[in-house]
Amino acid sequence: MHEVSRALALALGLIGRGDQEFLSIVRLSLGVSLTATLAALVIGAPLGVALAISRFRGRAGLILTSNALLGLPPVVVGLCVYLALSRSGPLGKFGLLFTPAAMVVAQLILLTPIVIALTHRMAAGLWGEYGGALMVDGASGPRSIAIILAIGRATMLTVFLAAFGRAISEVGAIIVVGGNIRGYTRTMTTAIALETSKGELALALALGMVLIALSFAVNAVAFLLARAWRK
Repeated sequence: MHEVSRALALALGLIGRGDQEFLSIVRLSLGVSLTATLAALVIGAPLGVALAISRFRGRAGLILTSNALLGLPPVVVGLCVYLALSRSGPLGKFGLLFTPAAMVVAQLILLTPIVIALTHRMAAGLWGEYGGALMVDGASGPRSIAIILAIGRATMLTVFLAAFGRAISEVGAIIVVGGNIRGYTRTMTTAIALETSKGELALALALGMVLIALSFAVNAVAFLLARAWRK
């Protein structure tokens, strides 16, 4: 109990004095996760709406696939990205392995199916309500997608938060492609795993407290924005 209390005191000290290693880990985690989440939203949101409003052969299969990929094992994704970016892989010449860019790529692959599936569910309901009016109005496909996304912006915020929550808490894929290199590719989750395995609880606790605080802050902002939009 004394050891835990001491580790907690040290953790609060790291946060209070703005320890440089602690801050660099937090900055990298936020940068990688936000970049991957925004990229997944830009790619996945229009695709999710397009699946809801379009009718074409193979559409049902694509919807099924996007939902099935929600359970993609992060370690397997990390392995596939590792093989693609390794020196003997097809993208090895770019030298991206064990860099933050590789971590963004791995998270993007994990997040895009989440965005597509959740956006499709939202858009299917809105298209049933507004689709007839849009077709009568002669709205083109891209314009219909933009309108549906605008109408469902409060739900899209929830989609963004779900994807960001998956990204910020992810360990398996980014530790494989990032290598958990100190001062370069070490994120909050990989640092927590490493420091806990070493018995160094202070930094792990400090990063854990930041993760919890981020979760509360993001959800509070989302709640306030959604309530403002509803009004």
